Amino acid sequence: MPMEQSEIEQLIKAAIPDAQIELVDTAGDNDHWSAKVISEQFRGKSRVQQHQMVNKAFGDKLGTTLHALALSTATPD
Repeated sequence: MPMEQSEIEQLIKAAIPDAQIELVDTAGDNDHWSAKVISEQFRGKSRVQQHQMVNKAFGDKLGTTLHALALSTATPD
């Protein structure tokens, strides 16, 4: 079952409360998403660590319920 945009946002916000999230359903099927996540919590962390923080929010749903997530992360400017 695909994952709705609101559920993706809720999971990320639960793990990273200050996150600003931009989501795009890249295939129009609620199964392939592109996400840009901006958070102060990323400051001083490598890009890999930032992505790990976001991916951790999904637990075992990443790769199963949420089939694909193209991710970019940044700190606020």
